[in-house]
Amino acid sequence: MSTPAPTTAAPNTAAPNTAGPLRIAVVYYSSTGTIAALAREISETAEKAGAEVRLRRAPELAPRSAIESNPAWAENLRATEDIPEASPSDVDWADAVLLGTPTRFGNVSAQLKQVLDQLGPLWAEGRLADKVYSGFTSSASPHGGQESTLLALYNSVHHFGGLTVAPGYTDQSKFVDGNPYGTSHTDAQGNNPVDETARTAARVQTERVIRIAEALKAGLAVS
Repeated sequence: MSTPAPTTAAPNTAAPNTAGPLRIAVVYYSSTGTIAALAREISETAEKAGAEVRLRRAPELAPRSAIESNPAWAENLRATEDIPEASPSDVDWADAVLLGTPTRFGNVSAQLKQVLDQLGPLWAEGRLADKVYSGFTSSASPHGGQESTLLALYNSVHHFGGLTVAPGYTDQSKFVDGNPYGTSHTDAQGNNPVDETARTAARVQTERVIRIAEALKAGLAVS
């Protein structure tokens, strides 16, 4: 018999990671490759800034028949097979977590949601608290649920006791891409590859996450 989940999380008694480089986990789900491209941009930006990075993909839940019916979906799955699948230990390890998902009816994809749903034991131990979290997304059409997807994603962060670090309008480039909640891209059913506007947004967001996470880590080191 399984043990019922606790109704409240324990205080975070884990020793903070105050030594060594900043640890960044980039955890994403991508069907046709848009979110995968943004995840790579974020990972490369974090590595260039000196962070230790884990790039992880959510396990695919869709049936093989559905995947093979869409050539772009099947190709992206093959192209990203070398990227390790995400596990709770990746989130536990990280100082900051960037979460990527395409919008699904204005909400988080089932694949990424499953990754989040497996974090219950860590939440119960208070091990998800006091980390920095940020999100990125894409949709097929303009205003196709991008903002609501990010806001829905951040609901989980509030329950974790994490610190949501959105890009806001903290850089002039944000007045071009126009999304203060996180990086987003409209791919028009694959007809619009990830462009420089989205890549710039991803870099700005990552750099802000790193600044805040490093400040938090330094503060924890002396607290």
